[in-house]
Amino acid sequence: MSRPSPCTDICQFDRKTDVCVGCFRTTEEIRSWRKYTEHKRRSILSHVPRRRAKIQARRGQPS
Repeated sequence: MSRPSPCTDICQFDRKTDVCVGCFRTTEEIRSWRKYTEHKRRSILSHVPRRRAKIQARRGQPS
């Protein structure tokens, strides 16, 4: 079964990292999500916690 998109309908991008502050994917990852294999999708999602922490730290938000 295919992993659904992790989109949260926030769709605001951190300009410095080009990462959405809703789902923490890059614009390229969002654009290509449907084409990716399940393995690639899991790989992308494994980066979410690190990306979230980095962006929230830059913005002064708690993790």
